[in-house]
Amino acid sequence: MTDLAFDAAFFAALLAASVRLAMPIAFAALGGVVAERSGVYNIALEGLILSGALAAAAGAHATSSPLIGLAAGLGAGAVGGLLVALLTVTFRVNQLVAGIAVNILCAGLTAFLARAVFGLTTSTQVPGFPTLDLGPLSDLPILGPALFAHDALTYVFVALCLLVAALLFLTPWGLALRATGENPRAADSAGLPVMRIRYLALMLSGMLAALGGCHLVLAQVHIFSDGMSAGKGFLALAAIILGRWHPAGVALAALFFGLCDALQFRLQFAIPGVPYQIFQILPYLVSIAALAWTVGRSRQPAAAGLIYVREQR
Repeated sequence: MTDLAFDAAFFAALLAASVRLAMPIAFAALGGVVAERSGVYNIALEGLILSGALAAAAGAHATSSPLIGLAAGLGAGAVGGLLVALLTVTFRVNQLVAGIAVNILCAGLTAFLARAVFGLTTSTQVPGFPTLDLGPLSDLPILGPALFAHDALTYVFVALCLLVAALLFLTPWGLALRATGENPRAADSAGLPVMRIRYLALMLSGMLAALGGCHLVLAQVHIFSDGMSAGKGFLALAAIILGRWHPAGVALAALFFGLCDALQFRLQFAIPGVPYQIFQILPYLVSIAALAWTVGRSRQPAAAGLIYVREQR
């Protein structure tokens, strides 16, 4: 009986950690879906997570309010998305190059601004969102800690996932967005404002990715540190492909990566004789294997990655 209770407690803790670690990836992947459905690769997800994290930390630190920090993070994400749109849509820079450039810019700029805001210390605590008490639901065996013992931003993600799915597949705006991502020339001929749609999609994408950074700071570690995104933006890009450009699919893919991340932490403690770096690469090895498995099994939006030049009329 004791062993059974231990196994149940271990499994519940593993699932809860998986959900928590998946959230930054899930937010960023959801933003990537919106961008790629409009026909633009948002390779800058990594940098946008960092920007949202720093803005959230600075806002919460300055005002002692996590809500102000969240608003600051969303603002930083919108600005980052606007920058990606300016480069890819207006100046027609190669989308991969533009995304890498924004990632580098965000990495350097956040490291510089963090020292301006917090000084040389990296241990400045900021207020964040506490774990919600959902009463009897939180006390359910296994499912309680896994599903009903999280911060408010986790449940915001669930609502946003449903909202984005409804917008994409049940509204005229979603139809226009998807048409832009499949055939922008035909969409333009039909009278759709392709440039405006892509600008809006990339700003929304930036805000969603920045929410991943907000979750890191305001719900997980409550501090900002250089490079704290730690490749989560790139895992989000893999989750987009694994999830086949659908909000529900990317949520499941992000949870899978969160499970791999939670497992590697536990393996580090369970097998102390093995260098911990070997376990740290587990999520990335799994993502490579999963992407290799999806080759030929999924189809991206037809115009994703292609530069669109509007014909003069």
